[in-house]
Amino acid sequence: MAYVIKRYSNRKLYDPQASRYVTLEELADMIRAGREIAVTDSATAEDITSVILTQILLETERQHQSALPSGFLHQLVQYGAAWQDFALSSLKANLKGLLTSQREADRVLRQWAGQCGWLRPPPSAADTAAAMHNEVVTLKQELAALREQLRALNAQVEDQRKARRTTGEESG
Repeated sequence: MAYVIKRYSNRKLYDPQASRYVTLEELADMIRAGREIAVTDSATAEDITSVILTQILLETERQHQSALPSGFLHQLVQYGAAWQDFALSSLKANLKGLLTSQREADRVLRQWAGQCGWLRPPPSAADTAAAMHNEVVTLKQELAALREQLRALNAQVEDQRKARRTTGEESG
């Protein structure tokens, strides 16, 4: 779920979760940290996330930290929406492929580390069921022992009551 930021008519960005105003740089830091943000106009509730993200890119360019090559930006302006659609679909496909490759590499690394003995393999369903069964048996045994102790304590209390009654009757 996206982290919601509100933009007010004075162009200030407000983080309602933290109850404070934030800057474009702080939003960029949030995004770099992996947080997904959504920016809405406070008056109209319109989603203006893409506008704010574009502003972040422009600020990055102003600080001479080139985010996008100028050739790409020229083509983006020249061909408009058609180029934007193509660029977006290409980026999405490349990101999807990158994430798939990353997941596969992570799986292979975990498998290799497990084979080397660096990681314990996850317990199988049979192992988990056996462990749960053993735990239930142990708990039942502990419960039976506690019940026996309770019976013994009750017997001791009754014996003491009887002893008090007997000594009370003899002295009276």
